[in-house]
Amino acid sequence: MILKPAGSQPSQVGPAEWFTGAVRIDPLNTAPAPARHACAAVTFEPGARTAWHTHPLGQTLVVTAGSGWTQCEGEPIVAIRAGDVVWCPPGHRHWHGATPTTAMTHIAIQEGIDGRMVDWMEKVSDEDYRRGPG
Repeated sequence: MILKPAGSQPSQVGPAEWFTGAVRIDPLNTAPAPARHACAAVTFEPGARTAWHTHPLGQTLVVTAGSGWTQCEGEPIVAIRAGDVVWCPPGHRHWHGATPTTAMTHIAIQEGIDGRMVDWMEKVSDEDYRRGPG
């Protein structure tokens, strides 16, 4: 067993090339081989969001606080709230983040293949983000 006490792993700033706005990533676990999953708590301040991206083996998001938005390519923006669970299938282009007025935290869980867990793409434009749900 490996125990990682709370607060033993430093928070990271979400890199500007992958995120718009203020984002904090708190690593939770990267499982040793042969397991291939990793998870982190990600906090988005109001207006913050990911760039478009995909995951080779999919991603589960567990919203733990606040409210946010997510969108899969070609579909409308959807509101997500604390307690919601989102599954993004493998290779499915999507983004997620806070609303313009409310912060949101989720736990992101994904598996890697060939050392790759995510493929980052272009940022979500302000115009597209402001469309919001509905």
